[in-house]
Amino acid sequence: MSDCLFCGIIAGDIPGQIIDSDEKTVAFMDINPATPGHALVVPRKHAADLIEIEPEELEAVATAAQRLASRMDEVLEPAGFNLINSCRPAAWQTVFHFHMHVIPRYEGDPLKLPWIPGPGEGDEIAAIAEKIR
Repeated sequence: MSDCLFCGIIAGDIPGQIIDSDEKTVAFMDINPATPGHALVVPRKHAADLIEIEPEELEAVATAAQRLASRMDEVLEPAGFNLINSCRPAAWQTVFHFHMHVIPRYEGDPLKLPWIPGPGEGDEIAAIAEKIR
């Protein structure tokens, strides 16, 4: 979709810190991170939300999220993870391309869900992305 932010990142038309990809999914850093390392996993094929995504695409996103969390576990050493999908505005969805948040959690981090998205520091996001890659 031409006006979809995430489709633009997938296509390379919009910059993004891509940290993983395969034939069905792309993972990139969230620019409004809840914690250091917060990333998104999206299907390459556009689907607006959890209701619209095809089962095979949902499976691919879940598998990619698990792969990404495993990699983050090795290099970031968090205490745990949250996997979050928001479906529709009442559930905090703001970009209407299905996505799974992979949020590393750290002992004592102040994150209360839902977090209030705010801009992250670009150099820090890039450095963490490089570590995860």
